Amino acid sequence: MIPFGYPPMEMKSVTEIPDGAHWQYEPKWDGFRCLAFRSGDDIALQSKSGQPLGRYFPEIIEALRALPMRRFVLDGELVVALDGAFSFDVLQQRIHPAASRVAMLASKTPAWFLIFDLLSEGGEDLVDRPLIERRKRLEAMANAFDRETLRLSPATRRRRVVDEWFARVGGALDGVIAKRNDLPYASGRRDAAVKVKRARTADCVIGGFRYATGSTSKIGSLLLGLFDDDGLLDYIGFCSAFPAAEREALMKRLEPHIGEPGFTGGAPGDAPSRWSHDPERDRSYVKLKHELVLEVAFDQVTAGRIRHGTRPVRWRTDKAPRQCTVEQLQSPQGALALLE
Repeated sequence: MIPFGYPPMEMKSVTEIPDGAHWQYEPKWDGFRCLAFRSGDDIALQSKSGQPLGRYFPEIIEALRALPMRRFVLDGELVVALDGAFSFDVLQQRIHPAASRVAMLASKTPAWFLIFDLLSEGGEDLVDRPLIERRKRLEAMANAFDRETLRLSPATRRRRVVDEWFARVGGALDGVIAKRNDLPYASGRRDAAVKVKRARTADCVIGGFRYATGSTSKIGSLLLGLFDDDGLLDYIGFCSAFPAAEREALMKRLEPHIGEPGFTGGAPGDAPSRWSHDPERDRSYVKLKHELVLEVAFDQVTAGRIRHGTRPVRWRTDKAPRQCTVEQLQSPQGALALLE
């Protein structure tokens, strides 16, 4: 049987959803990629990077153990639903070293395992079979899922259904995965599937900036803020995706606005960084008056901050800074409806 540590199939990022009879379409979920292994009484969960996840999600282990099948390998996504939407913030909190905390969170914020592929069944490895065959066998297996914890992720071979998904749940859908239904499972590769992310946008106040490394004339990054319920400007991320040729011109746009107040609520460096834990790292920035509004595109939000790099869309000279509030980052509702 496929061993623990087996690399899951990757997806190549593209900007357009492909069309054709050889494609299968699935919703893109905002969670943890997970392979589930069962061999008799032994059950293990594996992250995308090959790390064990089972101790953090005992409710998933229990649900898998309740299945009548004794040997299988499944591919899917761990998610947590909260207040009608999927919450990546709450999902991240499930990774905790204390066993008592793990047990409490499993009860308070239980996870779901959204399953979209069957790699092995009854000791028979299926990774060399085409997706269309694997999907058919997975759908038969799904009759045994409890539908409380284990759920079959939707899939379709009709392109128009994808448009219906977007029309049904609006901006709540994180994106679409398109997989070649005539190809085997591409372990660790990106040549059998693509992903199309649905970008979101927000109008943000530029609360400050940082210079490019080693420069005092070129912008390195713009620091983005949104006003909270108390009327304070909270730091929510940065934007640095500007062509080199534009950075000096960008400095001229910012210079007239240099001065107080900068970020009056949560500021850069207030929260620990996932990328740097260096206490000596310089977190200073040049403060700007609350006068410039930039619309940015982004993919996802974690703990009130944009999780991935933003892309500038346009300057909003028509937008009052005070209209730029944190409500823009709230999780869209509705994606859960696709599982009904």
